[in-house]
This record gives sequence, C-alpha cells and structure tokens, in this order.
Amino acid sequence: MLLLVMSALLIGGAAACSHSGDARKKSGEPEVVLATRAGELHVKVEIARNDPERQRGLMFRQKLESGRGMIFLFEHPERLKFWMKNTYIPLDMIFIGADKRVVGIEENAEPLTLQSRGPDDADSQFVLEVPGGWARTHGVERGVSVRFVDID
Repeated sequence: MLLLVMSALLIGGAAACSHSGDARKKSGEPEVVLATRAGELHVKVEIARNDPERQRGLMFRQKLESGRGMIFLFEHPERLKFWMKNTYIPLDMIFIGADKRVVGIEENAEPLTLQSRGPDDADSQFVLEVPGGWARTHGVERGVSVRFVDID
C-alpha cells in the first residue's frame, strides 16, 4: 500500500512540473523534432543526461525502431566524439550545436568499434542517435534546425 501511495505522489509530482512560459500540453514522451526541407520529423527519445547514462547510451540493444532514438545532453558545447563500444546495431549520430542546429552527422556508424566519431570543425552540445541510415532516408543534413519537446 505504501508503494502505491508513493507511486501516486511521484506521478502527481511529475504532472505538476511544467515548462515556464510553455502552455503546450505534454505529449507524454520526449521528442526531438527536426525541421527538414521535406517537413518536420519527430523522434521519440530516451534521454541521457548524466555521465553514467551517456556512457551506457544504446549499448547492448538488439534493435532500435525507426522514429526512435536517444538524445545525449551536455552542459556546454564542446568538440564531442562518440564510439560504438558494446553497441550491436549501426547508428546515425546527429551532432547538434548549442543553437539547436545540426553541425554534423555520422552515418551508419559501424557496431562494436572504438573509432571516435564526430565533427572535427564544430562544437556540439547535444547528440541524437537514431537507427543507421535514418538521417539520409529522411533528408537530415547539416544546418537543419532542431527543437526539443518535453525535454528539460
């Protein structure tokens, strides 16, 4: 019973949180929205906010559905590099600057490798990982603007 009450309090507390100045209703699942030439692309994401979450990333996953991904959040822009250690599926890594524009894309990163990947000519503050081949198929390119929905 105590667990049920605690769960209700946690759910109620989470529902009470809101974005200041944002009257939009929460979608219930965080999204990254990319504004491509063909229109908006919505990616439902898991969030990696801290070092342990970022280090684990999408390791050990057997699949990742189209339209799904993981967003890595960093406190400050820097020259980010990612690898594919213990990652079993090919991924596209979309590097996003502090201004929420795509600054680089690593396509179809080879699984189970330690090669560092990321743009050499731009800092990024966020990295979106999606299934390999997804970025090209959907027209994601450098300069595309990005917005976060329900990501604090």
